[in-house]
Amino acid sequence: MMPTLPFLHSVATTAVAAAARPTNAGDTQLVVAALVGIAAIVLLIVWLKLHPFLSLTIGAALLAVVAGIPYTSAFTSFANGLGATVGSVGILIALGAIIGKMLIDSGGADEIVDTILKRTSANRLPWAMALIAFVVAIPLFFEIGLVLLIPVIMLVARRAKVSMILVGIPALAGLSALHGLIPPHPGPLIAISALGANLGLTLGLGLLVAIPTVAIAGPLLAKPMARWVQLAPPTSILGESPKDENAPRPRFAVALGVVLLPVVLMLMSTVITATGNQKSSLGKALVFVGTPLEALLLTTLVALVALGTALGRTRSTVSSLVDSSFAPIAGILLIVGAGGGFKQTLVDSGVGDVVARSLQHTSISPLIAGWLVAVLIRLATGSATVATITASGIVAPLAAGLSPTHTALLVLAVGAGSVFLSHVNDAGFWMVKEYFKMSVGQTFKTWSLMETVLSVTALGSIMLLSLVI
Repeated sequence: MMPTLPFLHSVATTAVAAAARPTNAGDTQLVVAALVGIAAIVLLIVWLKLHPFLSLTIGAALLAVVAGIPYTSAFTSFANGLGATVGSVGILIALGAIIGKMLIDSGGADEIVDTILKRTSANRLPWAMALIAFVVAIPLFFEIGLVLLIPVIMLVARRAKVSMILVGIPALAGLSALHGLIPPHPGPLIAISALGANLGLTLGLGLLVAIPTVAIAGPLLAKPMARWVQLAPPTSILGESPKDENAPRPRFAVALGVVLLPVVLMLMSTVITATGNQKSSLGKALVFVGTPLEALLLTTLVALVALGTALGRTRSTVSSLVDSSFAPIAGILLIVGAGGGFKQTLVDSGVGDVVARSLQHTSISPLIAGWLVAVLIRLATGSATVATITASGIVAPLAAGLSPTHTALLVLAVGAGSVFLSHVNDAGFWMVKEYFKMSVGQTFKTWSLMETVLSVTALGSIMLLSLVI
């Protein structure tokens, strides 16, 4: 799941790659190339125990060569995708790591978790985490929500002495469902425009679909998953430093305010844009600070003060904390970047176009057709945003004769398909794997399965709604 910037970058690089792509590369060859690349990555990681960064790099090169791209250009798309991903998602992860470090070492995350645990029984913790993620995810990209919530998820798991699966999967379900279904996320917004749907109607129906979807794919699914994949509670959280138990803690409102600040900034930006007030001086300023990079940068600066110097820490100490926040995420940045490179190689090879054409002229229900097209593009490219945008363009003719409510449901069906079965070509797969410290197999059994259940449950809810409205 990638933010808008990597997608816009992919549009430009796809155009360049298309010119160099051999015209005799058939659809079958491209599908085989994708399968070879994905199989190579899995085998290199699972069998040879090769680091995921190297495995993704080699898999992308194999995919490019089998697809017919000259070997001298095999790494061109990979390098472009890696650069675009690190240049956007990577920066957000780095800023989120600083915020997480300040929350952990200041005791702010403890304050939030203490409050949650005092007011929530152990049986309701998964539901509480799903609700928190549901609220936080409304204006945030998946990656931003994850880096903001990961220290809270880790600390809740440690303090409650439960598996991260039990409290993490509900949070991931909330983040993912809203990313795929609810505006103002870029995929749903562009799908609304492409299909001519009503934004307010889509938002309302999307929330109706998201609530049961998150409940089933989150708290209810997390319990059996925690038995299938047994993870011990985390002992170390983002390289936390030894704490002075007598040091002052930030108040709950301050700690929670730091977590919610980017949410508020992005939500204000969305409201300003939706109401058409972005041309005024105040509107321009609010839209600017509400973009992901600026919102997280501003939150980082606030965290340095509110969770650092305001508690009596010296500027030198705060600087040292910032420096130490980067070591735990170095591997994550490289792996996520390589995942973006592999995704870009898939996109540039034309695999997404092949799977999209295969369902373009089918006679099945428009809702199921939209979901299937998005599923195939998601499997091929690994990007929920690319899947939503591409699929909505392909099924746009199907929306011509639909009622406003069914047009909105078509947008949601495409969004539901876009989050199906996250695997090795999705940067989100590697983020979850590394943060949760799981193996590739464990990540498939938890994160990938959750995404699949979420996608199918959302489609089921959409089809039920289509029968009554």
